[in-house]
Formats: sequence, C-alpha cells, structure tokens
Amino acid sequence: MKKTFAILMVLSILYACGGQQTVATDAVTASASDPNTNPTYDPQRGEGKFTKVEVGATIDEKLVQAGTKVFAVKCSACHKLTGEKLVGPGWKGVTERFKPEWIMNFVTNTDAMLNKDPKAQAQLEICLVRMPNQNVTDDDARNIYEFMRKNDSKK
Repeated sequence: MKKTFAILMVLSILYACGGQQTVATDAVTASASDPNTNPTYDPQRGEGKFTKVEVGATIDEKLVQAGTKVFAVKCSACHKLTGEKLVGPGWKGVTERFKPEWIMNFVTNTDAMLNKDPKAQAQLEICLVRMPNQNVTDDDARNIYEFMRKNDSKK
C-alpha cells in the first residue's frame, strides 16, 4: 500500500510539473541559431516579444515583493533559490548567466524557447523535464526577474 501511494505521489508531481510532455531529441531546428533562416532570432534574447528590458541600477523592492508572490505560487515547486537542481535548475546566478530579455521570454514563451533556443534546450537536457507553460503575464515576468536579481545580489 505504501509503495503504491509513493508511486502515485511521484507520478502526480511529475504530471503537475510538466512531466506528461515528451521531448523529441531532434527538436532543435536550424532556424533557432541560423540567422539566414530566422533573421529575427537573437540568441541573447531568445524567442519572444521582449527585445529590450530596462533594468535600474538598484533593486526595485516593489517588483521584488510582487515577484516573491509569483515565485511562491508558480515557481517554487520546481526551482530552488540556490544553485541546486530540484525538478528545474536552481536560480542562483541566473541573472548573471542570462540577459533579462532571455529570462522574460523564457517564462512567457516557454514552449517556443524549449523548441528553438539552444540554451533552453541545454537546460532541458540537464533537467529532463519540460517546464510547463505557467501563463505568466508580462508584468509577472518582470516581477520574477527583479526577484531573481535580488536573489543573485545576496552574498
């Protein structure tokens, strides 16, 4: 009985976190990194509508507070604030490794990024679970980014 319950719990967690989706190993398309076939693609910003995100020199605490709430509801089940992987990668240092446009495009345009962006695909190879589309709004994406900035500023 305990074994059956444990298996059901693991399956329900995987399903809730996007584990029901499978990923083809040949999902990489030439257009993702070839400017001749996709002239609008920019590997620094990824695939999506964010082309330029204005970021202040200091952390905006109002945005951080809003981002904290989004993290608690939509992100914390799969991501840790450290470098440690949970289901998805840990968030420590993420704003140092990726541009704000890339991060915001990833959280708002998850499926396209996982299908086309080589950096997103590399993360998928490490985590082995496709991030589900959380239907994050543009404002929430900016709030999450500021929350990530604050997390990265802690020493």
